[in-house]
Amino acid sequence: MGAVTTENNQDQAQQADSPTTEGATDKAGEPRGVTSAPPAVTPDDAGTDLPDDRYLNRELSWLDFNGRVLALAEDASQPLLERAKFLAIFASNLDEFYMVRVAGLKRRNETGLSVRSADGLTPREQLAYISKRNQDLVERHARVFEEQVRPSLSERGISIATWSELTDDDHARFAAYYREQVFPVLTPLAFDPAHPFPYISGLSLNLAVTVRNPETGRESFARVKVPDNVPRLVPVDRTADEQVAVFLPLEELIAAHLPTLFTGMDVIEVHAFRVTRNADLEVEEDRDEDLLKALERELAQRRFGPSVRLEISDDMSEHMLELLLRELEVHPSDVVVVNGLLDLSCLWQIYGVDRKELKDPPFRPATHQAFAERETPRSVFATLREGDVLVHHPYDSFSTSVQRFIEQAASDPHVLAIKQTLYRTSGDSPIVNALVDAAEAGKQVVALVELKARFDEQANIKWARQLEKAGVHVVYGLVGLKTHCKTCLVVRQEGSTIRRYCHIGTGNYNPKTARLYEDVGLLTAEPSIGADLTDLFNVLTGYARQEEYRSLLVAPYGVRRGIVERIEREVALQRDGKPAGIRIKMNSLVDEQVIDALYRASQAGVAIDVVVRGICALKPGIPGLSDNIRVRSILGRFLEHSRIFHFVGSDEHWIGSADMMHRNLDRRVEVQVRVTDPRLTAQLDAIFDSALDPSTRCWVLTATGEWVPSPADGSTVRDHQAGLLTQHRALG
Repeated sequence: MGAVTTENNQDQAQQADSPTTEGATDKAGEPRGVTSAPPAVTPDDAGTDLPDDRYLNRELSWLDFNGRVLALAEDASQPLLERAKFLAIFASNLDEFYMVRVAGLKRRNETGLSVRSADGLTPREQLAYISKRNQDLVERHARVFEEQVRPSLSERGISIATWSELTDDDHARFAAYYREQVFPVLTPLAFDPAHPFPYISGLSLNLAVTVRNPETGRESFARVKVPDNVPRLVPVDRTADEQVAVFLPLEELIAAHLPTLFTGMDVIEVHAFRVTRNADLEVEEDRDEDLLKALERELAQRRFGPSVRLEISDDMSEHMLELLLRELEVHPSDVVVVNGLLDLSCLWQIYGVDRKELKDPPFRPATHQAFAERETPRSVFATLREGDVLVHHPYDSFSTSVQRFIEQAASDPHVLAIKQTLYRTSGDSPIVNALVDAAEAGKQVVALVELKARFDEQANIKWARQLEKAGVHVVYGLVGLKTHCKTCLVVRQEGSTIRRYCHIGTGNYNPKTARLYEDVGLLTAEPSIGADLTDLFNVLTGYARQEEYRSLLVAPYGVRRGIVERIEREVALQRDGKPAGIRIKMNSLVDEQVIDALYRASQAGVAIDVVVRGICALKPGIPGLSDNIRVRSILGRFLEHSRIFHFVGSDEHWIGSADMMHRNLDRRVEVQVRVTDPRLTAQLDAIFDSALDPSTRCWVLTATGEWVPSPADGSTVRDHQAGLLTQHRALG
């Protein structure tokens, strides 16, 4: 995934956040092992001193976020292939948004659920706004590619050609390629009284074809699926010059050879189209049924979800469109007209061209100073006995810090047990391999694998079975809750003492995304944190019920309450004339209780700075309500993913896995940990200082909900991520 994409697209495109708590319950009425959170406060009962129109719409805010991704593709100062990458990210983001968020709104609209959003819109009204805003973004997306990026690539020797632009020699070579590699896997599907309308799989690229019988003059419809097991952009083997790369879209190749599929018929018209289907799984969690089997059943049904979007080429005829609308049961408002290539996520293939001068300079994460090689090798455990370590990915290497921590635990004969949560991990996961090695070495190993991690369900089922086969105790999570926290507990025998070592982070245990996602993590041997994680794993694997922890805030129940209490503490300090302030960095800010607490803090005079990557439902800068709140968004080479809280007056720093959203605070197990070591809090302060520097390139949210680029043209501009890269290289 790219630097500013949603987490596997997942953290922005998830289950709908309604104003009330949701979640399956056990037979006693609460999720097993966790005390449920109190219902979230709705806008109507949050208080009479705050205006009704104090929230921005979360869906439109997400579209604004994707618009900021698109702005990076428009930025001519970006390396050319990076611009192509951002175009691909925009396309992938939008796919997931429709598969989940729009699908959820359509489901509520069609079932008559009149639940309004926090800003007062019905599902129908939100869908109407989304349709208009999205069409504008799609047209802008196509213009950036067709008018800016595509011509610039061609000037640099990287072109996406049409069939008519190729030479006769190219045509001959492609004819052979088509016969050998493409034709055998094509299956034209007719539609007539003897053939039902073919099933169109979600996100597949298709050709809608009209053919005519030359004898009878009768016209018929057929669908040809563009195969996804053949490269979408086929390289033109024309030159040995490594600086030249020419590609032909596969749909162009197939369209040029349609007569081979419809022998004896005249091809009248051909148009590309693409369908997006509802991919929002609804697993009925019954304690009497195996969750893994239930999820596998739902995954098999995902491909048959109802259509939520129809993308068509702008040259599609009216009668062809009418046929698709009717047979796919798509409303005209769900049609997206695209000028040019459909599904620009194929530009990832262009990004793979080996042209380093057209990309960001190569980057290699540095080993954290605490784990740097010395004359006498030291274990991670010896380092942590001397003090806590805060790692900042991707600047600090994941493989030489967190991964090494788990791998050393797996091979250390003094380690008795490893307990680990896994939400998402990589294909060939060294973390999973280490846990397998530990179990085979006779250690007690527990892995909580979250099977419901959206769009990673199939991979996580695979890991769960691999771990179980190796003797790992695998737990699938809690009924009604996703386990989203990023935690690892290592229990080690040291003489007559049992010592616990811990990692708590903001990002997944995924070495690949750790090079793309910006995250922080705490490695510690602090006894109170070890005791807390021991208690938490007892909750996750058994029937323990616990609300209070020593050094952690745990959701459901604990995170929202803890954050709001600390906001209120800053208000009290402000009213007492003492220093106060709040600095928050996160992916999304949607939860009404947290937003209202921030509004009240602003009304009390507390200075508040929010750095949010994606969705923000808070309106800053409104006199008398939020005039002390400033909101900015930073996007760039890396995906800003860490969640950090700094309560200035009480001088508390917290990091963790939870964004301020209903799903995180009410329907997930999340962990926030307090960072207390002054050396480490100084590192967190430095992150805030850089992100909030007035000269840092960002977007600033206005009171009207508009995101404005900052600083203004002509001002001195610094890049937050480039600055951190420079700092870490100097330390490395």
